Amino acid sequence: MAQKVLVTGGGGYVGSHCVLELIEAGFCPVVVDNLSNAVPGEEGSVPESLRRVEKILNTSIEFHQLDLLDRAGLEDIFRKHTFTAVMHFAGLKAVGESVEQPLRYYRVNLTGTINLLEVMQAQGVHNIVFSSSATVYGDPQHLPIDEGHPAGGCTNPYGKTKYFIEEMIRDQCQAHKDWNAVLLRYFNPIGAHSSGDIGEDPQGIPNNLMPYVAQVAIGRREHLNVFGNDYNTPDGTGVRDYIHVVDLAKGHIAALRKLQGNCGCKVYNLGTGTGYSVLQMVKAMEKASGRKIPYLITPRRSGDIASCYADPQLAERELAWKADFGLDKMCEDLWRWQSKNPSGFSSTTAS
Repeated sequence: MAQKVLVTGGGGYVGSHCVLELIEAGFCPVVVDNLSNAVPGEEGSVPESLRRVEKILNTSIEFHQLDLLDRAGLEDIFRKHTFTAVMHFAGLKAVGESVEQPLRYYRVNLTGTINLLEVMQAQGVHNIVFSSSATVYGDPQHLPIDEGHPAGGCTNPYGKTKYFIEEMIRDQCQAHKDWNAVLLRYFNPIGAHSSGDIGEDPQGIPNNLMPYVAQVAIGRREHLNVFGNDYNTPDGTGVRDYIHVVDLAKGHIAALRKLQGNCGCKVYNLGTGTGYSVLQMVKAMEKASGRKIPYLITPRRSGDIASCYADPQLAERELAWKADFGLDKMCEDLWRWQSKNPSGFSSTTAS
C-alpha cells in the first residue's frame, strides 16, 4: 500500500506541484485546501490545478475543501485515514497584505497550524514537512545565507508567522522525541511543470516578480515597475535566488524520505545558490518569450533588501537533493504555462 500523506494547501502553486511529485514518487496524497488562493475546477470543488494534475498523470486525487480553522473537519479527515506524514503548505502568503492585516495573518497561519499540530498529536501522526521561507532570515547579515544565519529578525508579519511556526514545531519535537520535522526555507520559486498545464496563477495583481513579468509579456499588463535601480548590485536592481518549482517540489520528496530515518527536527534551505537581478530576469523572460518586456524604474519599496541568495549545500549533503534547472529552463517553462493559459486557470481571472 502506498503511504498516505496529508497535503494542506495542496491546491496552490507549490502545493499542486508537490502533489504531482508525490504521486510520481509512489506516495498517496490526500489534499485539503480552503480554495482561498486556488481556482475551483468546473466539476465542483476540486481545484482546477489538481484536476489538471489528475489529467497529466491519469489518476484521481482525494480532495477535501477544508479550512484548518475548522478543527472538527480536520479531526474527521484524520479519523478516516492513516497518514504517515503531513506536508503543510496552507497559509496566507502576501508580504504587503500581512503588513496591512497582521491579525488576520496571525489568526489564519498560527491558529491553523496549532490546530493541525494538536490533531496530529492526538491521532499519532508525528512526521511533518513544513513550507517555510527565507523571509525568516530578515535582512541578510552575510551572503550566501546558510542555515546557521540568524533567523527571527523578520521584517513583516508574514515572515514572523513562518518563524513562529518553525519555533512551534521545533518545541514540539523537543518535547516529544518521537516527532520528526523538516523545515524547508524556500527562496524564490518560479517556473511551472513542463506540460504547461499547471503553474502560478496569482489572484489579482501578482505580488511576485516573475508572474508579473509573464503577464506583461502576454499583454495582460502594460509594463513592469522595477522598484529601485540604485542598490549595491551589478546593475543596481535587487538580486534574488530563483528556484524552479519542480526542483522545489522534488526537495519535498527528499525531505519526506529524511523523516523516515527519524531525523528529529531539521532545517534546510531550498535555493540554487545563484542570485539574479530583476533586469537579468526580464532579459531571460524576453529570450524565452521572444517578446519585449517594457519596464519603468520607480522608487525603492520600503522593506526591500539589495541581495538575498542561498547556500544550498546542507540540503545537498543531507537530503541528496540539489536544484537541476537553470534560469533558461525556469523562464521557458513559465512562458509555456503563461502562453497556454493567458488568464491562468480560469478563463475569466480578474486582473
